[in-house]
Amino acid sequence: MAVDPECPVCRTAEIVCAKWTLLVVRELDEGRSRFCELERSLTGISPRTLSLRLRELEQEGIVERQQLDELPPRTEYALTDKGRALLPMIEDMRCFGERWLDCEADAVFSSPSA
Repeated sequence: MAVDPECPVCRTAEIVCAKWTLLVVRELDEGRSRFCELERSLTGISPRTLSLRLRELEQEGIVERQQLDELPPRTEYALTDKGRALLPMIEDMRCFGERWLDCEADAVFSSPSA
């Protein structure tokens, strides 16, 4: 099924429904993170998948990548304004899970099911 580029729901779903995407955004809500910090907090994500998701999110303008001039070189990732605009959707999903799916309020997803 082709995505309708004129449909805002289709375009949004195309971005946020990729495996791990919303969890990466949720983790970056805490502030700037290095790759290894994200990998550690997202139990079960492979380095390749994390790298692909960060690259895709950067291309969409949801995440910004900052290369710091240090030795050894360090790269940090942070949400842009566009990325922070996804946070209410993630909060709504958390509330839905608490109310309708018997999920605990303080539970942290260790890996997505899809």
